[in-house]
Amino acid sequence: MYAWIFRHLPGPLAAKILLSLVLLAGIVYLLMEFAFPWASQYSPLNDSTIESTGR
Repeated sequence: MYAWIFRHLPGPLAAKILLSLVLLAGIVYLLMEFAFPWASQYSPLNDSTIESTGR
């Protein structure tokens, strides 16, 4: 899949590398802003089993 994307990017090698980094940064941004916060509400890892004593 990554080779297919890289082959279809326009320009010389340096431009392809730069566009690949921009695409990667965009994907990471979208995951951090939208996908992971949405999925965290369904994760059991956020449930706390320690109760405070109220002191």
